[in-house]
Amino acid sequence: MAEDNNRLADASGERIPTVIADDVHIVYTVNGAGGGRGSATAALSRIVKRDKGESRGMRKVHAVRGVSFTAYRGEAIGLIGTNGSGKSTLLRAIAGLLPPAKGRVYTNGQPSLLGVNAALMNELTGERNVILGGLAMGMSREEIKERYEEIVDFSGINEKGDFITLPMRTYSSGMAARLRFSIAAAKDHDVLMIDEALATGDRKFQIRSEERIRELRKHAGTVFLVSHSIGSIRDTCNRVLWLERGELLMDGPTDEVVKAYQKETGR
Repeated sequence: MAEDNNRLADASGERIPTVIADDVHIVYTVNGAGGGRGSATAALSRIVKRDKGESRGMRKVHAVRGVSFTAYRGEAIGLIGTNGSGKSTLLRAIAGLLPPAKGRVYTNGQPSLLGVNAALMNELTGERNVILGGLAMGMSREEIKERYEEIVDFSGINEKGDFITLPMRTYSSGMAARLRFSIAAAKDHDVLMIDEALATGDRKFQIRSEERIRELRKHAGTVFLVSHSIGSIRDTCNRVLWLERGELLMDGPTDEVVKAYQKETGR
């Protein structure tokens, strides 16, 4: 672990923070009245009532409750917890997509949330999406050209045919997810957040993905990984945050937190 610790520090030996969450609360409003069926007149009536400040059928969800932590350069941090525990919501807050109702999130560098910065368009070919996804992440056209074959090979899209030349709408969800990860992983990131991307594809792709995450850490980035696969968390992360019902229950070394989580949940 000495090599890991060295990567966390600058020349003066100080660890460099990349993300600070300070008492973060995320609250959002959902419509508890069900779907959107009914007449236009009824819909207009609901809108008028809402504009007047009435909140019938609406409810607030307190998805993240007072979460505080500091992430450092060179760390790979796993987020674990049962469904609805606030893991994905916390990532979106770090990415700047959800403003905290209370508290603050500070980032050093540009956070990239996998599936947002590398958003793909269904009507375009995989080839065009590699170019657009790379540009969206700040890569130059020359950089994309240099890494194009590497991105396609990494994704495994063409292992069973020339799929990279077909529209994205012809891809399975797993193929699309692998291509998103491959585009995102082609660039070194200040902060890269991955939400369940390693759950797609076969074990061979998962191993390649885990190796690439370790490479990203070597280049002084910080990686956050949300996954229900404890195996992927163990293989990839040196630190784990355990959330339940929006609260941070435990923050520490991977083995320590995972053992406590498995003892509590039986997973």
